[in-house]
Amino acid sequence: MRVLLDANVIAAAAHWPNGRSRTFFRLAEFGRCRLLASEHAIVEAKRNLTLRSPRGAQVLDSLLRVLERVGEAGPHLVTWAAEHGLPENDAPILAAAAAADADLLVTGDRSNFGHLFGTEVGGVRVVSPAEALVALLGK
Repeated sequence: MRVLLDANVIAAAAHWPNGRSRTFFRLAEFGRCRLLASEHAIVEAKRNLTLRSPRGAQVLDSLLRVLERVGEAGPHLVTWAAEHGLPENDAPILAAAAAADADLLVTGDRSNFGHLFGTEVGGVRVVSPAEALVALLGK
């Protein structure tokens, strides 16, 4: 399964070694999924960790080795994503997931993505980290 992670999930994985978000990286290491991230999400995760969790910023580099970096989506896809009710900063995440043919877009951002949780948009199912783990573990 191809799983694109939003910046908040990447940052949470770096900050909390025993947290739910780190589980995605463990599952990828065991071949249970392929983790994807756009440069937009990686840059945002790095910025947030540098400001809030210097220790997490150091851990992030090791986690990035597990992620497959996907290209940024073109402007037409970003516009399409924004038309689904996403703000300017989040539209590139959904657009990148669609462009990369991700199965899941995993985000903890309920304020901006919450209205899309549980729906399929452009072939990508938008889910919370908990929902993604259920899908990956088959429970």
